[in-house]
Amino acid sequence: MREWNDVYFVSSNKHKYLEAKEILSSFGIRVYFFKSNLMEIQSNSLSEIATIKALDAFSKCKKPVVIEDDALIIPSLGGFPGPYSSYVFDTIGNLGVMQLVKKDRQAKFCATISYCDKDKKPILFEGITPGKISKKIRSGGWGYDPIFIPEGKTRTYAHIPDKNTLSHRYRALEKFASWFVHKRQ
Repeated sequence: MREWNDVYFVSSNKHKYLEAKEILSSFGIRVYFFKSNLMEIQSNSLSEIATIKALDAFSKCKKPVVIEDDALIIPSLGGFPGPYSSYVFDTIGNLGVMQLVKKDRQAKFCATISYCDKDKKPILFEGITPGKISKKIRSGGWGYDPIFIPEGKTRTYAHIPDKNTLSHRYRALEKFASWFVHKRQ
């Protein structure tokens, strides 16, 4: 039986769902996976992409949904890959990104969580984790985890046991959870 604290995480990426489920469960929010390929517009704005994806997700699921879109931003590359991070990962991967980065390895990961329900007015929550690109690909993790080192750490996301308490995704989901729990009370 579904309750007030239930929400559907809509994505084609099971890894994102599993992280979201673990994070949101710590706030008393139950998350279910609704696997779907969502409409992804080409835009330089994560907010715009997340808004469209949330509307598409709700139209397919017909239940309260959250979606997540993220971006790896590397200032020395003009913000590349930014909102095109998924495409860049699929085409050139971690090795390709590392080959593009020279001396200035500063980077940040941004996540935008978008919630949508029957009102069809997506609400956005952003999380940012500054860091840098490692000089070596580490094993483990998924996506850019093997090459992103969060600020204040010496190891990549792939080797940090508490990634889900400091990641860009955690920071955005924490904001969403605070709002969602307050809204439902």
